[in-house]
Amino acid sequence: MNYSIIDFISLLGAVCLFLYGMKVMSEGLQKVAGDRLRNILGVMTRNRIAGVFTGIVITALIQSSSASTVMVVSFVNAGLMTLQQAMAVIFGANVGTTVTTWIISAFSFEVSISDYSILLLAIGVPMLFMKKSSYKSFGEFLIGFCFLFMGLDLISRYVPNLQENPAMLQFVTNYTTMGYGSVLIFFGIGIILTMVAQSSAATFAITLIMCSQGWISFELGCAIILGGNIGTTITPVLASLSGNLAAKRTAMGHVLFNVLGSIIVLCCFHPFTELVGDITKWCNGINPLDITKAREAAMADSTLIDPKGGLTSLAQSSVAFGLAMFPTVFNALNLLLMIWFTKLYVRIVCWIIPAHNKENEEDFSLKFIGRGILSASELNITQAQKEIYLYGQRVERMLNMAKSLIHTDPKEDSFQNTFNRLEKYEEISDRMEIEIGTYLNKVSEGRLSPEGKMRIAGMLRIISEIESIADGCFNVAKTLVRKNENHVKFADSVMHEVDQMFALVSEAMTNMLDILKEMEMPEANRIVKAYNKEREINNLRDTIRNGNIFNINNKEYDYQEGIFFMDLISEAEKLGDYMLNVVEGVKHQFKTIEPA
Repeated sequence: MNYSIIDFISLLGAVCLFLYGMKVMSEGLQKVAGDRLRNILGVMTRNRIAGVFTGIVITALIQSSSASTVMVVSFVNAGLMTLQQAMAVIFGANVGTTVTTWIISAFSFEVSISDYSILLLAIGVPMLFMKKSSYKSFGEFLIGFCFLFMGLDLISRYVPNLQENPAMLQFVTNYTTMGYGSVLIFFGIGIILTMVAQSSAATFAITLIMCSQGWISFELGCAIILGGNIGTTITPVLASLSGNLAAKRTAMGHVLFNVLGSIIVLCCFHPFTELVGDITKWCNGINPLDITKAREAAMADSTLIDPKGGLTSLAQSSVAFGLAMFPTVFNALNLLLMIWFTKLYVRIVCWIIPAHNKENEEDFSLKFIGRGILSASELNITQAQKEIYLYGQRVERMLNMAKSLIHTDPKEDSFQNTFNRLEKYEEISDRMEIEIGTYLNKVSEGRLSPEGKMRIAGMLRIISEIESIADGCFNVAKTLVRKNENHVKFADSVMHEVDQMFALVSEAMTNMLDILKEMEMPEANRIVKAYNKEREINNLRDTIRNGNIFNINNKEYDYQEGIFFMDLISEAEKLGDYMLNVVEGVKHQFKTIEPA
């Protein structure tokens, strides 16, 4: 035995380089197409066929079914996609992920990409220093692509050779001759391996090396890949744990789709692999199952078996083609069968994960973002935008409560009840600011484009200003409490002017929420309206201030009433300022569109 511990550590390093390359390549593509992916997912999921096509295209683009499925879970969590739409996208994602296996298969033995990696790095690394962000992101993609195949080449180099180390690999061969039991064992290995690596592409690459080195047969390689199809569901499941009910159901739908399909194939495993073998022979000229038979019969076929008993490059190419064909045929047939039962899937998933009692709107909970796994950082921005809009709606309810307190008799129980609700909402507002801000900071730690980082900065400013609006609403309530404690009662003329001011503030709030709702592309006329409304509020404040001094001097009401009156007006004017600050946060960090 000549396989040392250094060789084993080198093998681990090669696997890590492969996984890192896959991560960098995927994230580079996500950064290049971040906005486009958001738009595609938002538009192209209106029916099952469009949803399937969307899942295929996006997964093929970002080279990761886990990333695209987590993305779908996030969009369902954010209310941008229904559960039925998500199912169709997930079905398509399972087909789209086979593109990665074909890339690995095509370049593993036919072309040695690792020989050209240095040339590609010479192109990719300088792109990192270019000013345009899309060039930088594409440079990252090229670097990740190089690392992926350099890692694959190193894995092949450091995997122990079966002929040279028979004793070391005896434990593997002990489990390869148990018939259908071996299929189940290696099926389980595929599940575990993919759950640990969180990448079905990594499992495929390792399986490809094992088959090409003669560790296992083509059929057992297919069993590992089939198990990897279930193991890959772990990532969206983990991502959904801190999500809402819809997100959990979406992840469960992904698990259900992959598990049912895998069970069906396990029930007819040998006929299915024979079908794949025949398709491979029709396309490639060689049936990978014949290679296994040739090895077992010790046939001296120089085109398939080399003099040392290993596989020739032609045989390795055929095995690689067959291993890529297996998940393609499996996922395509699974899709064609399951797509007609999308509604049934939704009902089954809803039955497995039933809805609980409706949450109290005054309970603190974020609806669209959680503290789970953050994948595809560029796309998590949409979730934060939806949460910020919900935050604004919650604060609008605080403004309405503060307005109702102005006209509520302090002797009635409803006054104290409303004040207590306002106090609770203010505490919730503080916690929402912290939760959303923490989430945005985590997103900003990911691999974001410069535009994405600008959006994060804008949203951090926005949530701070929304929290100030909440504080201002509670300050109005506290001012009213002090007024009542001093037994001050406003005259009808004063109440009229207070109502005028708060009506303008309410209009500014409504306009602000309309802008937050379309934060990605706010309308320019709404931005202009926000500035005009702020000027109206300031002008009314100045008019009331001058009138207040005149009324006090003319004994229309006493000085103490005038003080509380102006305190309310000042708080209302500050609310207008905070609302304009929110609008400016959107204006400076997001695009605006002109009205048609």
